[in-house]
Amino acid sequence: MTGIGVRISGLALAAVSGLSVTGLSVTGVAQAAPGVAPGATAPSASASAATVEEQRLDRAVPQEILRRSGFDAVTPAFARALEGAGSYEEARRVAVRQGSALWRRAVDRVQGRGPVAGDLPVDDDRPLYWARLGMTREVRGWQPGFSLTERQRDGLLEALERTSRGQSDIRLPGAKGGLKRVLVTGFDPFTLDRDIRISNPSGASALALDGTVIETAAGPARVETAVFPVRWDDFAAGEVERTLRPYLPKADLFTTVSQGRVGRFDVERTNGAWRGGFADNANVSRTGLAPVPDPATQPQWTTTTLPYREIVAADTGRFPVYDNTSVTEIPAGGTGPVVRPDGPTPGSAARAGGGGDYLSNEIAYRATLLRDRLGLRDRLPGGHVHTPVLQFAPADTTEVTDPEFETDRRDIVGQVRGIVGVAVGAVR
Repeated sequence: MTGIGVRISGLALAAVSGLSVTGLSVTGVAQAAPGVAPGATAPSASASAATVEEQRLDRAVPQEILRRSGFDAVTPAFARALEGAGSYEEARRVAVRQGSALWRRAVDRVQGRGPVAGDLPVDDDRPLYWARLGMTREVRGWQPGFSLTERQRDGLLEALERTSRGQSDIRLPGAKGGLKRVLVTGFDPFTLDRDIRISNPSGASALALDGTVIETAAGPARVETAVFPVRWDDFAAGEVERTLRPYLPKADLFTTVSQGRVGRFDVERTNGAWRGGFADNANVSRTGLAPVPDPATQPQWTTTTLPYREIVAADTGRFPVYDNTSVTEIPAGGTGPVVRPDGPTPGSAARAGGGGDYLSNEIAYRATLLRDRLGLRDRLPGGHVHTPVLQFAPADTTEVTDPEFETDRRDIVGQVRGIVGVAVGAVR
């Protein structure tokens, strides 16, 4: 348990309470390679082995979630479409089309549009996660009738990841439309080896809010969302920056969202540059400074510009909301970590932000660092919000859903919407 006490104020609480954390996407930096015609001399790629995440897919719970949501038909339909591709270019079009369709299907299901299959509540984020893994596993094992290089296979995976996470579906309105423009991000489920049934309320919030308009004290606000994986290496490959960089200059407010502490929301005041090593969804651990562009100018800390006082004071739902100012640092000239309830001291080295030292802290750090490097700190409110832990009823140790679990998810998602509305209204 060494280090857990240091990280208890953040997502590393996952290690002891099982909350949903944050993640990264695979092959996020793969570039589309030019097509290779059948019979060409480019190297032929062998099907690659399923990842740790994909290997969980055959367990009973993921299959039940897919069956009870109607998303069990997604992978077979994708496989049929992929088999019909006669070239890399055609296969990539299939990946883009089917990945985008999966994202839209998940959003439409949560928001009550179109036919709903299965008996799982429509606001469940898990069908999207498990269906995506079925698609990526299909690409990994695919042996087409034409030569496919590993770079091209990575390009197909990258296309699936981006499109099925809503990262390529962000549509902010123009500045003259009268709508405030808001970006919100969520995460995949995580700590699945502890409990494979886990849902992530931040991902559910992203699905519920995508493309919606919220009425605020500053007028209507259009919300666009995306979901990120819980994988260290995808963040290191620049997935956060690549996704957000085109849109932050156009936004009026942004917030990254992840699951945090039991029974409470937190607006995280300070984000740290340190990775604490808790294993991700690929069972990979990373410790050290978060790798970012231009490391020579990398700060140890970044801060929120969200209107935290107004958010904390507002009645946004049944869970209390806190302004969390605590961090863990190594003080200037010191050798060991010290918890600072009121934020970092000058010259200190980060060991945990208010949101801990896992991927929720890292997405907050990366997004706010990008805000600052784009010269937007003084005009763009942005930061991180932690939701309460979404838990099953105490007596429920086997079912994939229960009434308490469903009520809490609805309430958390509704309160995220309320917090976003208050934040937008406060920055008129």
